Amino acid sequence: MLFWRVKPLDKILETAEKKSLKRQLGATQLTLLGIGAVIGTGIFVLTAEAGQKAGPGMMLAFVIAAVVCALAALAYSELASMVPVSGSAYTYSYGVFGEFTAWVVGWALGLEYGIGAATVCVGWSGYMNGLLAANGMALPAWLQTGYFAGGTFNLLAFLIGVAVTGLLVIGTSKSAKVNAVLVAIKIIALTVFIFLAVPAVKGDNFEPFLPGGWGSPMGGVGVLGAAASIFFAYVGFDAVSTAAEETKNPNRNIPIGLIGSLLVCTVFYLLVGYGAAGSVGAQPILGPNGMPLDPGTPAMAAACVGSEALVCSHEPLAHVMRLLGHNRIGDWIGIAAILALPSVILMMMFGQTRVFFTMSRDGLLPDGLSKVHSKFHTPHVITLITGAVVSVCAALLPVGRLADTSNSGTLLAFAMVSIGVLVLRKTQPNRHRPFRTPFAWIVCPLAVAGCLLLFVNLSMTAKITFVVWAALGLILYGLYGYRRSHLANGTSAS
Repeated sequence: MLFWRVKPLDKILETAEKKSLKRQLGATQLTLLGIGAVIGTGIFVLTAEAGQKAGPGMMLAFVIAAVVCALAALAYSELASMVPVSGSAYTYSYGVFGEFTAWVVGWALGLEYGIGAATVCVGWSGYMNGLLAANGMALPAWLQTGYFAGGTFNLLAFLIGVAVTGLLVIGTSKSAKVNAVLVAIKIIALTVFIFLAVPAVKGDNFEPFLPGGWGSPMGGVGVLGAAASIFFAYVGFDAVSTAAEETKNPNRNIPIGLIGSLLVCTVFYLLVGYGAAGSVGAQPILGPNGMPLDPGTPAMAAACVGSEALVCSHEPLAHVMRLLGHNRIGDWIGIAAILALPSVILMMMFGQTRVFFTMSRDGLLPDGLSKVHSKFHTPHVITLITGAVVSVCAALLPVGRLADTSNSGTLLAFAMVSIGVLVLRKTQPNRHRPFRTPFAWIVCPLAVAGCLLLFVNLSMTAKITFVVWAALGLILYGLYGYRRSHLANGTSAS
């Protein structure tokens, strides 16, 4: 069903004009939105998980994940500059491959952004619960973790999801202004961490460098397993493209926002990873078979009881500072994470609402989901629904499995965007391209290969969840979208 019900790019632009969002974001705001979406749980929380899977080799995992994202970002920039409307990879797939593929990609993006937002909610609650406990105000244990993480209901994760939902309903420009402040807090915190941790690096802490090897056929461990997990630390940059319809001069500003935010974040990640692994060590806890234990398992939890190892910490950057004797700075880095992580939740939920908004506008989801608030000019219906689902998932599920599951949807979207660039180069070679992917016939195939490599190395749980989610999506498409599609029926959004 490839190239079936293809929606011409000109038609996509025409549809967007009929029910459009206000253009109010510039290059600086977009770059900050990208940084806000990227720097978050991946570096503040998942650094410990990457260390457990790969040891000091997590440095290579950061590089591998960054390279795959950089290749995909170049492809995203070309398509986003050509089709500056909401919907990200979903919209691009509709204009290149057709409706069926677009639905699959859009549904996968829902998994990326929705589960991603829930992941960050859980990561935020870990820092907040730690701060409350340190000040004698700890919540009951059953309210600190979700049902599937050994507790009952993660109250703080639920509440932060509700709060961000309210902020998104109020308006995009207001959200962007709040996000700029939160980005500044994160940058300051990471800069302080780098300034103190890098000088304390010791060569001995990098031996052995690859205690888990490169990976295993089942995925989930080693450098490639860590790269598949830490990939979550980068993927928020594509949320910039979902804001294309709300961007001033998108042909220029979208590529700047995409590539600029990714470059800034990559530099910070490499320095932070080097400082963490080299200053206090990041050697994994090994099981009876001599391989690293799987993070999030009962065996790993039991091995971490009473341990001060970096790989056991739920707040690794603050933990490194305390191990180096900077207790007060560790506390302040924890506070910075508490203040700043909501910006990542904001951008993840922003991305999902804009994708489903566009799918609704195309008739693949109910029309009511694309209603725009008369006062705030935001898609408030889908925002409220998304916020409710994210908040409930965050209240019940653990962080590590959520991150891997989110990555599975992202990798599919990245691969399809990269293939789409090459297809359009052949089918529409004369179409104006404000930004052209350099060396496209090398860059795009490498991006696809990188996405496949990381997907194979995801945990088995993430792969199974992805298949189940995809099956549910196909059922929904067959029951609703296939028959209600505006493209199929010759209708259009009103």
